[in-house]
Amino acid sequence: MQDASHRFVDLNGQPFHYLEWGREETPVLLFLHGFPEYSGAWGEVASRLADSYSCIAPDQRGFGQSWAPPEVEAYEMRELVGDMAALIDTLDQKVTVVGHDWGAATAYGLAMFRPELVSRLIIINGVHPAPFQRELAAGGAQTSASQYIRFLRAEGSEDKLSANDFESLMKLFSAKMDLSWLSGERLELYKAEWSRPGRLKAMINWYRASPLKVALPGEALSDVPALRKDRLQVRCPHLLIWGDNDTALLPQCIEGLEEYAADLTVEHVGDADHWICHQKPDLVAGLIRSWLESQPG
Repeated sequence: MQDASHRFVDLNGQPFHYLEWGREETPVLLFLHGFPEYSGAWGEVASRLADSYSCIAPDQRGFGQSWAPPEVEAYEMRELVGDMAALIDTLDQKVTVVGHDWGAATAYGLAMFRPELVSRLIIINGVHPAPFQRELAAGGAQTSASQYIRFLRAEGSEDKLSANDFESLMKLFSAKMDLSWLSGERLELYKAEWSRPGRLKAMINWYRASPLKVALPGEALSDVPALRKDRLQVRCPHLLIWGDNDTALLPQCIEGLEEYAADLTVEHVGDADHWICHQKPDLVAGLIRSWLESQPG
């Protein structure tokens, strides 16, 4: 696996850190991690694509070695998208954006609201806000699976998660899925990132700042604002890679996605879950490579 280079950059006047694999003067893939990961989470996939692409994986705001303001409102989506738009501006080219988990939210935001920066969009077990809000409000299976969001939003949840050497965070992380890849030196690297001052609270502030409404199980919400379909369109080619055994994000969350992405390709992987990038990096990298090579231009 190719080693990454560490880079530091000021974005909108604030310090950010990112990892980079590959060669200059090749097409850029911008990899956006989710919770509770960091830039290093992309090493297995990015290093397998570094022969043909410049692979850039930032620590998003509040994570790792990047800026972590304490205020909840600092993690509203316009701020998160603004960070990554500023990073793309430093690259002097449109990029393919790859997002997983919360990174998918930022990736969709870039594709929908800053389309001039995004040539293609790849999402890996992440969700578009409209179908996800529909399922969170419905009171059904996804509502039940997402009750952890209500826990995370509560005051002091970061203290509960960090207690006993992050015991509760590890349970939340797994969500009864295969976490065998997170052990030994890799686990220690993750814990080192979680232990940076103020980071765990900042990471959780992504949930606190989100406007998504989560119902109680069996109690559908009736006061969810209507989302304008015309404003939430992905107009570039869009690949979705989906590990079917995900217990955090259920398949209902991607039903109707084609209404928001006219040029959509979906690749299902039957023997992987939410952590597919770690469980099957060869497969994920191969799917990304073959899809990108199939695209015109």
